[in-house]
Amino acid sequence: MRTRKCILLLLSISLTFLIALNTLSHAQDKPDFTALKGRWVRTDGGYVIEIQSIGASGQIQAAYYNPKPINVSQAEAKMSGAAVTVFIELRGPGYPGSTYTLIYDLKNDALKGVYYQAVIQKDFDVVFVRNKAGQ
Repeated sequence: MRTRKCILLLLSISLTFLIALNTLSHAQDKPDFTALKGRWVRTDGGYVIEIQSIGASGQIQAAYYNPKPINVSQAEAKMSGAAVTVFIELRGPGYPGSTYTLIYDLKNDALKGVYYQAVIQKDFDVVFVRNKAGQ
């Protein structure tokens, strides 16, 4: 009887371990950034971020317009806790390292955050909304 209890205890511990391992492996799955794809228009002007594609590691293929194209030197998405974040760096005349640091607001389908204007070294609160007409 004692052997049977030991076996049941070991099976119970093994099952608990396997469930925990399965949960951990799903928690480490790659996040799904597909909701970020599309054209995003800044609410205080005609500035546009167009997210064309997102790689498995979060690397973003993006374009930026004001209203003419400005070079996007770096763009990436990542998880910060439960939040999906987007970082974009611009390099071009008038934009020597200006950046956007944004958080995706799922409820409002918006990108909200801070624009750092490198020329004047000043931060601006910004909001981008999805351009549904451009989809």
